[in-house]
Parts: sequence; structure tokens; C-alpha cells
Amino acid sequence: MITSRQNPRIKEIRLLNAKSKHRHQAGRYVVEGIRLLEEAVNAGQTPELVLYTEELDRRGTALVNEFKSQSVVCEPVTSQVLQAASATENPQGILAVFPLVSLPLPPAPDLVLILDAIRDPGNLGTLMRSCLAAGAEGMLLGPGTVDPYSPKVVRSAMGAHFKLPVISSSWEGIASRTRGLDIYLADMDQGASLWDADLTSPLGIILGGEAQGPGPQARQLTDQSIHIPMAPKVESLNAAVAGSVLLFEIKRQRHYASD
Repeated sequence: MITSRQNPRIKEIRLLNAKSKHRHQAGRYVVEGIRLLEEAVNAGQTPELVLYTEELDRRGTALVNEFKSQSVVCEPVTSQVLQAASATENPQGILAVFPLVSLPLPPAPDLVLILDAIRDPGNLGTLMRSCLAAGAEGMLLGPGTVDPYSPKVVRSAMGAHFKLPVISSSWEGIASRTRGLDIYLADMDQGASLWDADLTSPLGIILGGEAQGPGPQARQLTDQSIHIPMAPKVESLNAAVAGSVLLFEIKRQRHYASD
């Protein structure tokens, strides 16, 4: 049992939680909590290391036993040590370290969401969940977007990391990956109404940050804009809400087009 906060594994986990640069150099990230680790098991994802307290409930104990059956290193720790390693105020008694490997985009994706400088972790995590729910096949993150493997994004994405391709890229890389797709820029009040645009073809949607919207490099990818019709005197929607509205309108149109 690990009883010291100075244990090298605990120090490493704290670094992985705290520093994006260290996560990417080490090629690892941390996932905490029973629900997220159940999602990992359901998706066939295997951690490199599991830390757990002996006060785990039945679901947590079942997870530890499952990981042990896969020959994963599972270390018991004191609750104080887990608290020191955790990025949450009230850890659930279990956390795991996973290899940082992005799932690949399909060769010919039908729908991708492209994010430009989305800096809020909660927004990114919510958009990842919406992408999965709406049937998007991947997410491309332009420069300036928050690290998708930060603890707050991992928590808010609720397991989407195990199922959705999420790739950070330069704008040149995004242009290369989206060849063959119709690209639409989500803008405040420019272009066609979301309700009037035909969104049934293979496409990518560019969504910018709430404060400034898409930047010039994002705008260079397309000359097609769409907007969400809103009531008068409403300035803007939260980025996660706007992206979700866009994604589910695409899903709605495609559902009726296939009938």
C-alpha cells in the first residue's frame, strides 16, 4: 500500500493532472471516478496504472478486479494519498492513468466539429458529449483550444475520450483532414439560417469561442456561413450550447432526409 504523498507514482500523477506539457511529453493522462472508469471498460480501453482505496464500494471493487484480470498494475493507497493525487475535491476512491492516444478519424468522415480557440474546459467536454450523441465522427481542435486531456475536460466529457476521435492540429492539418467536406462557419448573424441551410452532405462545422468567434485562419477554410436564429436582443449563446444546437439540427435534417 502506498502511504506517502512523496511516492514517485503520486508525484507523477500530480504532474499529469497539473501540466498539459507534461501530459503530452509523457503520453499519459489521468481519469478519476467509478463512472468514467466503467465507461473505459465498456469501450475496451485499458489503463496502465490504477490507484484505489480499500473503502471502495461494490462497483469500485468490481472495477479493480476487472483491471487486475487484465494484468493492470493496481495499487492500494490511503485516502489521504489519493486526495493528494486527485484533481477533485472529493475523490471517489479510484483513479487510473491511461495512455494518451487519440482515436483515428475515419478515412471519409461524414461529420466533424472544428473548434477554434475554445478555452473553457467545461465547454469542450460538453461538446465532446454532444458530438457523440449527434453522431459526429470526430472533433478537430485548432490552435488555442484547451487541452482535451486536462482533468476538467475529462470529467465533463463523461467518457467521450474513449469513443470519439479528438485531434489537436494546426490549421494546415485541419484543412488536409477535411478535404472533400463542405465546411460551414458558425457565425453570429452571417450566412444562411440554420433552419434553411441544407446540412445533409458530408460536412465540417467551425465553431469559435464565445468572446471573439472564429479567427481569420478558421475563416480561410470556407466562405459559407450559417447562424442560429435567436430572439431579438440576445447577444450570443454559450459555445457548448451553440455547438449542440448545430449538431442536433444536422442530425434532424439527416434523419428526415433518409426517410
